[in-house]
Amino acid sequence: MLAELRTNSALLKLDLYCKGVRLDDSCFVTDDGGRPILRTRAGLGSGLELILPGDLWTNAPVSEDFAAQSPYTLHRGENGRYQLRWQGELVIEPQLSPRPHWYDEETSTGKTMTQIGTLQGTYLGIYQAKVCEYWTEKPERVNCKFCSVGLNLGVDDSDEKSVEEVMEVIRTARRESGITYVDFNTGHYDGDTYLDILEPYIVAIKRELGLLVGVQTPPHRDLKRYDHLREIGVNRVSFCFEIYDRKLFKEICPGKHDEYGLDYYLEAIRYCATLGDRGPKDEPWVSNGEIIAGLEPAESSIAAIDWITSVGAIPTVCVFRPLKGTDLEDYPPPQTEEMIPVFSRLYDACMEQGLPIGCAPNVHVSLVMLPEECRMLSQRRYLWQSLKLKAMKKIYGRRFARRVRQLEQRRVA
Repeated sequence: MLAELRTNSALLKLDLYCKGVRLDDSCFVTDDGGRPILRTRAGLGSGLELILPGDLWTNAPVSEDFAAQSPYTLHRGENGRYQLRWQGELVIEPQLSPRPHWYDEETSTGKTMTQIGTLQGTYLGIYQAKVCEYWTEKPERVNCKFCSVGLNLGVDDSDEKSVEEVMEVIRTARRESGITYVDFNTGHYDGDTYLDILEPYIVAIKRELGLLVGVQTPPHRDLKRYDHLREIGVNRVSFCFEIYDRKLFKEICPGKHDEYGLDYYLEAIRYCATLGDRGPKDEPWVSNGEIIAGLEPAESSIAAIDWITSVGAIPTVCVFRPLKGTDLEDYPPPQTEEMIPVFSRLYDACMEQGLPIGCAPNVHVSLVMLPEECRMLSQRRYLWQSLKLKAMKKIYGRRFARRVRQLEQRRVA
C-alpha cells in the first residue's frame, strides 16, 4: 500500500479525500505561505490545499471528525519542507498550495477579497447572490442533506457581491495568480432568477478579460436560455443532481426532487451537451453532470457516469465529505477501495466517448478528481485518444493566450 501511495498520486489524492489528514503541531501552514482553511458557501473547501506529485491539487479534509482518525499526518521538517506520513512512514513531501498576496487585500468597498471569491486549486470560485432558498423554505427547510451552504454564509463569504467588486477580485487574481477560469455557483431561487443574476458578471468578464467562465446552477425551466449562455461565451454549464439512485435522490435531495426532479436534471445535461456546435467557434463548451460518490452504491455511481458520457457530457464526481453541522455529519465517508472502480470508470468512459478532458489551460481542481487524473487508476491505455487530447490542449492554449493578450493590449491602448 505504502509503495503504491508513493508512486500513484491519483490513488493518494483519492485516499486523502476518504481519510483526511491530521496536522502535527509542527505545522504552521499560513506562516509558511499556505492557504487558510476557509469555510465558504461551497462547503467542501473545509480542507487543507496541497499539491501532490504530478501537479495534482487537492483539498484534504482536516476539520471533519473522521479526519481525526486518519492514518495520514502532515509534519514540517527541520528544513522547512512538509512531509506527508502514513502510519508514521514518509509518503511524499507535498507542496502547500500558495496563498496569494491578494487574499489579504480589500476591494474598493472595504470587503476582504476572499469574501468575494477564493482559489479552489488554480481557478477562482465565486458563490454569487443569496443563500439557496432550500435553506430558507418554511415551515421546514428542504436543503440537500449533505450541504453546508446555509451554515457558511457570513463566516468567510459575503452575501452580496456587486459586478464591480467581483471584477476587482478577478482582475487581481488574473494579474497575481494567473487564473484562466472563473466558476460561478448559485443555489435555487424562486422564479429561476439565477441565470439573470449571473449574466452581467459573465458579460463583463468576457468583454474585458476573455477568461473561461463556468456556471453551476439548477436547471432553468426554459432550456433555450442555455443557447443564449453559449452565445455570450460561457464555456461550461454544470448540473448537480448528486445521486442517480431515484429513491436516494428523493431522500437526500428533497428540494431538488420536489422542484425539478431527477429527469429534468438529466434532460438539461443532455440538451446542453448538444450546444457545442452552435456558439462561437473560439469558445470551448462542455456540459457537466455532477454526482457525489459515496452516497449511493458504487454501481449506481458508475451507471451515472455511463449515462452522462453517453450523451456527450463530462461527469464531475465528488467524494462525499460529511461536513460539520450538516444533516449527514455523522455519516461515514466512503472507503477508498469502493471508490477506485468509480474513478477508474470515470476515466475509461470519457476516453471511450472521445470527450475533451484535460484541455483547459492552467485549470487544476482541488475539490474533485478530474477525469484525466484518474488515468493512473485505470488498467487501460488510450494512446491515440491521448495524443489527440494533447494536441487539442496545445491548440486551445495558444488560442486562449492570444485572445487574452489582445484584450490586455486593447485595455492598455
